[in-house]
Order: sequence, then C-alpha cells, then structure tokens
Amino acid sequence: MPTKRLKLNSICKEVIELTHEVGDFILKEKDKFNPSDIQKKGFNDLVSYVDKTSEKKLIKGLQKILPGSGILGEEGGGNFDNKYTWVIDPLDGTTNFIHRLPCFAISIGLFENKTPIIGVVNELNFKECFSAIKGKGAKVNGMKISVSPQKQLGDSLIATGFPYNDFGLQKEYMQLFEELMKCTQGLRRIGSAAVDLCYVAMGRFEAFYEYGLKPWDVSGGALIVQEAGGKLCDFSGGDDYIFGKSIVASNGHLHKPFMKIVKRHFNGKNIA
Repeated sequence: MPTKRLKLNSICKEVIELTHEVGDFILKEKDKFNPSDIQKKGFNDLVSYVDKTSEKKLIKGLQKILPGSGILGEEGGGNFDNKYTWVIDPLDGTTNFIHRLPCFAISIGLFENKTPIIGVVNELNFKECFSAIKGKGAKVNGMKISVSPQKQLGDSLIATGFPYNDFGLQKEYMQLFEELMKCTQGLRRIGSAAVDLCYVAMGRFEAFYEYGLKPWDVSGGALIVQEAGGKLCDFSGGDDYIFGKSIVASNGHLHKPFMKIVKRHFNGKNIA
C-alpha cells in the first residue's frame, strides 16, 4: 500500500488519542509509584512496570490503528522488517518520572520503510501534545508551530542531554559544553530528548544536541522539527540522526555556525 493511500490525518488523530489514554495511566501511577518498583537494564538505565505496561498498551492500540504494522520499542525490541513500523518510547524521561520531575513524554514515530511519515510526542505534565505529518507541518494541541527566527548564536538558548552510560567521549562533550556556555545565552538539560526536539520545533530552544541516543529517543520528535521548519543532522553533518546515535536539531538559521562548533570537538570521532 503506497503512503499516499494511507489516511495519515486520521491515523495521526487516533495516535494522539491513544497517547492521551496511555498518558492518563502514567499520570495516575506517578503519585503511587514506589522506588522499589525500579529495575535496572544497565548502569543508569532505569525501567519500571509503568514503562512496560505503557508500551503494551501502545502496541495493542497502534496495531489496531494500522493492522500488520511492525513495532520497534524501547522495552520490547523489534525491527524494520515491515513496510510500516511504529518506533515508540512509552516513557521518555523515565528518570524524571521516578523522581517526580515534570518533564516526561510518550514518543511515537510511524515509518514507511526507514522514512518517518508521522510523529507524535505527548508531554504529559504540561498537557502539550506535539504532532507532525510528512509534508503537512507541525502542531501542538492542534495549533501550528514553527521554529525560532533567531539568527544570532549569542542570543540563542541551547538544549542538550548528558550521556547516562556511554562516557567514551566525555572529554569532547564537556569541551563542547564549555564553548557553548561562552557563546550562547545558556544551555538547558531537561531530561527528555523527545521533548527537547519539540521545544526546538516550537521555538523555545534554538538548537538541541546529544549523543548516545537510540531510534526511539528521537523518532517522534525528529519529524516534528523538520515539519516546523528546522534542520537535522548527526554530529558529522550527515543524515544518520535516527540510527547513528547522535543528533543536532536547529532552527536552521543557526545550523552552520552551530555545526562548526560541534565538528570542532567531534569531527572524526566514532560515536556508534
């Protein structure tokens, strides 16, 4: 079935409704969540029954929305063997959730082969649901959004994320962080790559960068940035930002000077 025959508007609407339903479950569990419910997948890589149950609910709903579609999820794995694949993070910002910090989200991307065609990120605390359909722009709660018009790096606010278990490039990362501290209005680390991308899309941040990421961290937000008029690449300036474990998202106006700084610290470094 070719993409143009899919009713993308209808599918996106159903996905948004599904994230609201699962989001209600997540918020209900937040206040009764016990630290003893935490499991460790690896060093600083946390998961709980809330993540796992949410993913099961999402998978059931998404496969009903698009029968025969594949799933690539943070908790359940998967692959891109199907023509249409959902890439999902049931709770992006698990550490924030565990500590009751108000920034975590459900992130969903629908891919045709390896091309994103729908992106939905529902930040649950502030009730902001971001969405995008390929070629049709980006929205938050149904209202169109666009990236910041800022053209001066010195007047920009930058978002980033700290690697939680991959410290092989810690020196380069901190040198980049230090340089950006000195040539921007500031840096923020809020703990959810999906939300960081959406904040670039709606102009709250001028750029976002991070390495050590997985496809489900960025698959929902990447299309939203593109459809809001932003620009994306990996740390080398290439287009492997979904699967290549590094991403730079910007408003486009600052992309060249921002990437010049990133490349000064990471050019030729093996992030994968």
